This record gives sequence, structure tokens and C-alpha cells, in this order.
Amino acid sequence: MPRADRFRLPFALSLALGAGQGARGQVSPPEPPLPTPTRSYAEVTKPDSAVAPARYQGRAQDNTTSGPSLGVGSEVDASFGRRLIDAYFPDKDKPAAPPAPGVSRRGLPAPFQSPPFPFSDYIGPLIGTRDETAWPLMNALYSGKNGQAWKESRIKIYGWFDPSVTFGTSKNSNIPMAYNIVPNKLEMSQTILIVERQVDTAQTDHMDFGFKVTNLYGIDYRYTTAKGYFSDQLLKHNHLYGYDPLQLYVDLYLPHIAQGMVLRVGRYISPIDIEAQLSPENYLYSHSVMYAYDPYTFTGIQAITKLNDQYHLMLGIHGGNDMAPWTTSSQPNAEILLKWVSKDNKDSLFGGIDSIGRGKYKVGHDDLQVLALTWSHKFDDKLQTMTEGYYIFQRDALTGGSVTNGNPHPYFPGVGPGKFIPGLSNALGVVNYTSYKLGEKAILVGRSDILSDFQGQRTGFATTYFEHTLGYVRHITPWMIFRPEVRFDYSSGAKAYDNGTRREMFTTSADIIIRF
Repeated sequence: MPRADRFRLPFALSLALGAGQGARGQVSPPEPPLPTPTRSYAEVTKPDSAVAPARYQGRAQDNTTSGPSLGVGSEVDASFGRRLIDAYFPDKDKPAAPPAPGVSRRGLPAPFQSPPFPFSDYIGPLIGTRDETAWPLMNALYSGKNGQAWKESRIKIYGWFDPSVTFGTSKNSNIPMAYNIVPNKLEMSQTILIVERQVDTAQTDHMDFGFKVTNLYGIDYRYTTAKGYFSDQLLKHNHLYGYDPLQLYVDLYLPHIAQGMVLRVGRYISPIDIEAQLSPENYLYSHSVMYAYDPYTFTGIQAITKLNDQYHLMLGIHGGNDMAPWTTSSQPNAEILLKWVSKDNKDSLFGGIDSIGRGKYKVGHDDLQVLALTWSHKFDDKLQTMTEGYYIFQRDALTGGSVTNGNPHPYFPGVGPGKFIPGLSNALGVVNYTSYKLGEKAILVGRSDILSDFQGQRTGFATTYFEHTLGYVRHITPWMIFRPEVRFDYSSGAKAYDNGTRREMFTTSADIIIRF
């Protein structure tokens, strides 16, 4: 996993604290209320944008975070630095530029308000949207001399810093908690830089193309790394910090197939989960235990089709979980997923086969076979719930899954291959998220999950894990999110916490997301 030396965060932390003091102490103009543009869970993406399927923004969906568009009041001839400052702290004495249109769409209306919820659509693919929201960096570019050219190109550059800290009862490691595995230290969870052009699936007149390149640096790379993509940092050296090109794909939109189809080629986030690799697309800072041990990314080809306003179909073929097709571990796997939304727009089901093939552990790497289903329900505009279940299996695996080599460290001492498990190894997981809107800028989130790792192929311990978390999400400004939480974990059998020395773990964590 990443570097042995710790990466410090003076710039990100000073920016976060300075911005918070400015808003609270009125040194800078008070922050305007958050707008409520529609945000699409789709980019479909775990993409992160609302257009065609981005994680479909959850993991596979790249749940696209539709962010507020910030009005910029500086003149076109102002320096870029001045325009960027204005994007973060608009001058109310100057006339603001009109806000961007937000997300256009055809089909059912978005069921949720985002923000404060992390995404506005149900988990799963979403064709029929056009996302024109912009974050501070793009607003600064839009207000410059070449601003119109940037808008017409539909190419966006954006990202965020996400420093975090976790305090708790574990002394050496928080595993199986994810991704915050280092106890009692400030770390950089992820620094993200995204360059993308989202396909416009709101229109049906012409074909369109897009692409997405997501660059991740931080300790979170330990969970997103795929064999064949700079993976020696983790698989050979066990570094704490590292870099991962998390998403690398191109899209082609074909409007006249059914009600629109997107062909995606490249590396994409596994579409099936509520949770996502990218911080702003999650309801909480930490992740459920079950999420920590299923596929993160695939490399292959997807066909995402809108059959009608209620049904989307995803068909694909990829090289297996978390590995490139050109590696010696890769094996062909199919992907067959269906999303349904009720006519009253209050319920959704998304699931099917995320990965199915030979399912045989090969050359030190998992080939996970995954069946999963997520049910989402909207009680009203304030209260929603989502429940996901999965079944994972493979044959002839090793205890603890894919092999990580390198030097052992307190945060992860379990290097080298685990014990051979002949025949079938399987795991069963269930997680529930229930969220309540406290106002225009905040939500309260409860999460509980169970993971039964029957033979220890996923976690290294043959036991059942339970986790309960209560979290608060506050949008301090349109570009800053604060997420504190408290959490309790325990296992029914083996001492699976703090490197096999405890059966339970209590933690309190927080992160702050600063967008650019």
C-alpha cells in the first residue's frame, strides 16, 4: 500500500480551516444559500456525473454529483487568480453571472434533492440527462477570455481534496473498516483530479461522444487499485499512499437505439453498489464492511440502454474484478444488470449479475463472481432508505483474497499468500442506509451492515461482521462538505479487529471535502 512516510496536508488543511473561519467570522462575504440543482447518480458512473451511466455513480455508477453552479462576478479581463477567488467567494457588490442551467433531463423527475443528499437519482444507469453544473475551477475558466470555447467543448476539469482523521479503540489498524485504516492520525484519504466530457443523452437528435479520466492519490488507492494499472505500489510494496487512474474510458451515445444507448470502453467503476470510491458520492465518510470486499473496478465494454422511463439495461464483458485484461490473472466475465423505477417514482430495484465467468482464483488474484440487488424507497422529500444485498463466490481461493506483498506495516501486516481453500468459497453481505434531510444543507444518516465471510476468503477470518454507524453531513459552502460520524464494529467469532487482537472496535471519524 502506499508510502512509508506520512503525507502531510498543510495546504489542504489551511484552506479548509481558513474557509470555515471566513464564513463563520464574516471576514469574507457570507456564503449564499446552496442552490438545489438536480444531481444525477449516474454519470452513470461507484461515473461521477449525471449524464449517461457513470458509476453509475455509485461505484459503477459514478454517481455523478451534480454540484451547484457558482455565479462569478469578476470581469472577463481579471486575472485567473482573481476569477478563481471570486468563484469561491463571490463579491455581492458586483453583479453575478447567471447560473449554469444545471442538469437537463428527459424522463421521470429526480426523486431526491442534491445537495444535501449526495445524488439525486436512484442507483443505477441513467440515460436522458445533460449536466451543465460547474465547480470553482471551471467557473473561473468560463469567466475568462476563452470561456465560451470552454463551454462549447463541454470538457470539464475538476476535483477535490479529502483529508480525514479517525480516532478509536484500535492501536495499529482499523481494518476491516474502509478506507480509513490508519488509527489516530490525520491522513489524506484522496486527492482527485478529473478530466471529462460527458455525453449529452438528454437530446435524441445526434450521436455524441465523451470520455473520463479520474486520477486518485491518497490512502484510498489501496482499495481502488487494479492489477496492471501502477499496481506494484500496493501489490508488491504495500505502500500506504499511492496513485491510481481510477477511471479511464470513452463513451459513444447512440440516440436511436431504444430510447438511447451508451457504449462504454475502458476502465469503469463497478456499477452495483450504494457506496462509491469517490468521496462526494457517499452518504458517509467511512464504508460498510461488505463494501470493502467486493469488486471496485472492471476493464471491458458496456452497453447501457434506456428501454423506457422505468427500465434501463446494462450488458457487458470485462476481464474480472480489479485487474486489467492484459494481466496473467485476468479471465473473461459477463455483466447483466437491470434497473427498474416505479411509475410513482418512489421505489427502485437495481441488480443482477455484476460478474460471472469461470470464477477460479488465478495467479494470486481473486476472480469474484457477484450477484447483487439494491432496493431504494422514498418515503417523502426528507426521508429515504436503501438496502443492498450481495452473494460473492469463487473457487480454489486463498484466505484473505488477492495477495499483497512487500514489507508488513502496522496498518496492514498481512502480506504474502494466505492459506489455500479448496473448492467453493463464498460470502454474503447486506447493508441498509436510511437518511433524513435536516435542512437545505444537512442530512442525518444511519447505516448498518452484516458480512458473513464463511471461509475467510475475503477478510482472512472465517467469521460474521456487524457494523452500525451514525453520521452527519453538512454542506458548509457549495464547495465544502464536512462529515463527522460515530461507529461500532464487532465480530461474532474470531478476533478480527486491530490485527486479530479484538472482537470489537469503536471509532469516531470525520473528513472534509474541498472541491475545486
